[in-house]
Amino acid sequence: MNYLFLLVSLFFALETLGQSNQTSLQVSISGASSDAGSIRILVFSKPSGFPDQVKQAVRSISLPPKSGKASFKLTDLPVGTYAIGVIHDLDNNGKLSTNAVGYPTEKFGFSKNPKVYFGPPSFEKAAFVLGKTAVSLEISLR
Repeated sequence: MNYLFLLVSLFFALETLGQSNQTSLQVSISGASSDAGSIRILVFSKPSGFPDQVKQAVRSISLPPKSGKASFKLTDLPVGTYAIGVIHDLDNNGKLSTNAVGYPTEKFGFSKNPKVYFGPPSFEKAAFVLGKTAVSLEISLR
């Protein structure tokens, strides 16, 4: 009987331990210029590849914009530091379109909405900590 109690206790302890390393991330995106195309989101856990290298992202999500907005929730990310890059991919080519001089012709945004000058912000400027409590972010496309 004691072995059964110990086994059940160990099972619940391990289950609780596994759940404590993950939390939820709720992201709301606003400012899409229309409901055409897709909102493309890349989630990064390290600076390499940020903000546009799909193969280095830990998550890649595409959503249709609705009334210029999109939102999603992730519940399977481990606790850690992350940064998000977003584009409103009007032509569905999978990348940020630019004009002849390199200025973006599609809207874009980043977690923490950092100022953008002559290129994308660093991972550190867009980074946020996903801890043991749920995190909600709002990203404004520009």
